[in-house]
Amino acid sequence: MRILSTISVFFLLLLSGCTYTPENGQNIDTLIQSRFDQKIVYTQGADEAAIRQHCQNKNGTFDPCGNSCAPDAEVCTTVCVPVCQFESSQDSDTKKDTAENSTHGVNNTPLPLSVPEGMKLDIWADNLDGVRDIEGPDGLGNYWVSRTDQGVITLITTNDHGGVENIDDIFRGLKNPHGLLIDPYNPTVLYFTEEEALKRVQLYTEDTPEVLAEFPEGDRHFTRTLHWGPDDKIYISIGSSCDTCIEENDLYATVYRMNPDGSEFELFAEGLRNAVFFATEPIFGDIWVTEMGRDYLGDTLPPDEINILQQDAHYGWPYCYGDQIFDTEFASEHDKEASFCEETKAPVFNLPAHVAPLGLTFIPEEGWPAEYRLDLLVALHGSWNRSNKVGYKVARISLNDQARPEGEMQDFLSGWLTEEGNVLGRPVDLLAQPGGILYITDDDRGVIYRLTTLSSDMNGDDGNGEDQPNDPVSTDMIRVANPLPNQQISSPLTVSGKARGPWYFEASFPLELQDGNGNRIIRTSVQAEGEWMTEDFVPFETSLEFERPETDTGMLILEKSNPSGLPENAESIEIPVRFFDGK
Repeated sequence: MRILSTISVFFLLLLSGCTYTPENGQNIDTLIQSRFDQKIVYTQGADEAAIRQHCQNKNGTFDPCGNSCAPDAEVCTTVCVPVCQFESSQDSDTKKDTAENSTHGVNNTPLPLSVPEGMKLDIWADNLDGVRDIEGPDGLGNYWVSRTDQGVITLITTNDHGGVENIDDIFRGLKNPHGLLIDPYNPTVLYFTEEEALKRVQLYTEDTPEVLAEFPEGDRHFTRTLHWGPDDKIYISIGSSCDTCIEENDLYATVYRMNPDGSEFELFAEGLRNAVFFATEPIFGDIWVTEMGRDYLGDTLPPDEINILQQDAHYGWPYCYGDQIFDTEFASEHDKEASFCEETKAPVFNLPAHVAPLGLTFIPEEGWPAEYRLDLLVALHGSWNRSNKVGYKVARISLNDQARPEGEMQDFLSGWLTEEGNVLGRPVDLLAQPGGILYITDDDRGVIYRLTTLSSDMNGDDGNGEDQPNDPVSTDMIRVANPLPNQQISSPLTVSGKARGPWYFEASFPLELQDGNGNRIIRTSVQAEGEWMTEDFVPFETSLEFERPETDTGMLILEKSNPSGLPENAESIEIPVRFFDGK
């Protein structure tokens, strides 16, 4: 393969119509985004992983070599370079319209997560290794989380704006604590489970937790989860002790219920291998549970499940799975007839095998976008024993007027699993609240995310005790989608929007991030993502990597290109920002 010098590449780019503006001080042989028809052409020397990520963010298909470059790109005929290929069915005008009109949710986390349109994702609390169940607010407005592998239950004290003030481990030395439940009639009473017991305690006192029920040792499945039912009884899931077996103890693979004082402890449903989390459907009052299918039947069997609990129902395990399918590998060895499965309760929704569904929640009506209201969200923790990993996302299942699933499952929050198969996090529990708020725990990263609707953000409370972001900056020349004024930011920061052609010169304009004292943190240029020789709006997007300054606030400045340097041609917009402090 012929290799050209960087200078030769530069002149070839000029001949082919490309322009080059350094980004973040990069060399000529690093990232150059030369946009040709239905392609972005890069030059040699850039980090391939970064290019792949950039291409993925643009919804393109990565080609590591220049064999598919546009023929008018002369550099591609002589040098093997990476290319981002777009759908050939889209013509240039369609792509331009799509790029100009598309809007995305705001991701303020350091992860490459996809956020629903009109919503914003932040890290609400961190340094919470192994965080699982989340419950709250209690009677004082605070939240409680279980950290199973740490043996603790942790109090998250919040301020008047819902932001995190303190994080304290209150109950320590526990054996696999998991399920949490705040008494809705006395919200300073907490119920919690350990592997072998359900306990009740009066919060904010020195009281010793009271044992209300006892369970057998967990073995394979040791997490016990709690739910306050619409009948004002407490429901307890007790997973199986094995993958597939005949249980000797009838408590395993069941859901029990009892009165809040521990009386009338009774079997409610059985044949549930590991129904880890509950949610009550708000219209009809049914209790739904997630259920993990058995292992070792291959990549596609059996499906994981979502079930609706009915009293005295059998859900099939260990003899049946999915839609009443007879498990010939196990059941035939234990003299069970296939007709048994006909009497079991089938799932309301089958999930892909091994996605490991955990927390589920129904989206409230108040404060949420109309298209999501009353739909179901499910946290897919992710596979551990599959050839290719699956899950690692929060999925949405649309429900009809009878509260039954319709259509295919859709991604709601995704990006914890990269194209290369790297795992960046594992969502566990979901807590949805009116006002467009969703908390998501992640036991892999030890954080809690907070998703909010951008409309609710305009009310002056971001859940961190600071002023909320204001409306997006918009003038007749430039419109900035992200970040919003007063938004909390961290590195890497995505800056996106659109500007009219005269804002650019040679397809770029300057951008600078300053700290609260006006000191420069980073200065770079932003590339137009389309033909800039126009009076119309042309989209832009760039990513800034920076070290957090000592000041809590700063300023993002987007300048109109002014090659003449004349003061009368100078124009800029300033966006105040707040730097994420890790709390």
